[in-house]
Amino acid sequence: MTRLLRAAVLAFWAMLLGLAVAPEAQAAPTCNGKFVNPITDVCWSCLFPLSVGGLKIWPGNRPDASNPGSPICACADPVPRVGISVGFWEPARLADVTMKPWCFPNLGGVRIAPGFDIGQGYMAGPSMVGGRSQSTAKWHVHWYVYPLLYWMELLTDFVCFEQASFDIAYMTEVDPLWQDDALSGLINPEAIVFANPVAQAACAADCVSATASMPIDSLFWCAGCQGSMYPMNGNIASSIGHVQSSRLALSRFAYKMHRQALAWGTMGAKGLCEKYVMPIMRKQQYRFQMVNPIPTVSGRFACSPIGASTMPPDAGRAYPAGGEDMGYLVWRKRNCCVM
Repeated sequence: MTRLLRAAVLAFWAMLLGLAVAPEAQAAPTCNGKFVNPITDVCWSCLFPLSVGGLKIWPGNRPDASNPGSPICACADPVPRVGISVGFWEPARLADVTMKPWCFPNLGGVRIAPGFDIGQGYMAGPSMVGGRSQSTAKWHVHWYVYPLLYWMELLTDFVCFEQASFDIAYMTEVDPLWQDDALSGLINPEAIVFANPVAQAACAADCVSATASMPIDSLFWCAGCQGSMYPMNGNIASSIGHVQSSRLALSRFAYKMHRQALAWGTMGAKGLCEKYVMPIMRKQQYRFQMVNPIPTVSGRFACSPIGASTMPPDAGRAYPAGGEDMGYLVWRKRNCCVM
């Protein structure tokens, strides 16, 4: 009788907490990935161009966001100071983009499941849309704080580097807004304005601009060649490949972080003295470099801006044994006033 009572109590609490034990017969999908090697897996040429004011002192072969024209800058907080305006690109964040809940490709392909049914059910496959078979995809994103330049001490006592430790800052498995189109409308109600053919046709110009140089920030509802920034979640209605689809999910996630004030502006004249709130993300602030399954460490498209064509870096970068588990290093444009 005591055993029956104990079992009943456990079942009652499991029901309240929403816990569910997966049947042993249903094995979890394999999670693929590897740890990022900061020496061999990072495209170090993505640091460039370096600039002082509007002058590029180390151009490189990659397009750059606009910089403040004057080489002299002044800040008032915490103490008044005059310095030199510098611009550079920093590897600041790391991101898992995976179709498998609780799969962490950048942590060696480990799966850290909480043991209860949350964030589950994400699969990719064909669906019937308007009578035609269309491939859809659903992605989860894990966002890591990853200030690589500060860790490696490439420039000691350089105040512009973000001084932080490695941390998993966000997991979409526990975010209901990421998993539901209707709920995501709470943070992007303007999506209904751009849900029309005319607005989406304008994204073609963003695609061309992002591939040739930099994306068009004024077309903030566009993710260039990847598709639309709305809704701000991992539900990709038209997936034409793992690279295109995962980059779109990551672009939407970065926008979502800005909308929730969890990511801030670091570029332009406003970013010289401090970070600032940027609820409408400037796409030119970011570059994405693939580090899993196969790192892109060289070439002009190694760290493409948001919305650039995935044709050059797509070939051979996603394969059946791991193509659903992607990892990206997020490069962030930084303008800073150095004393």
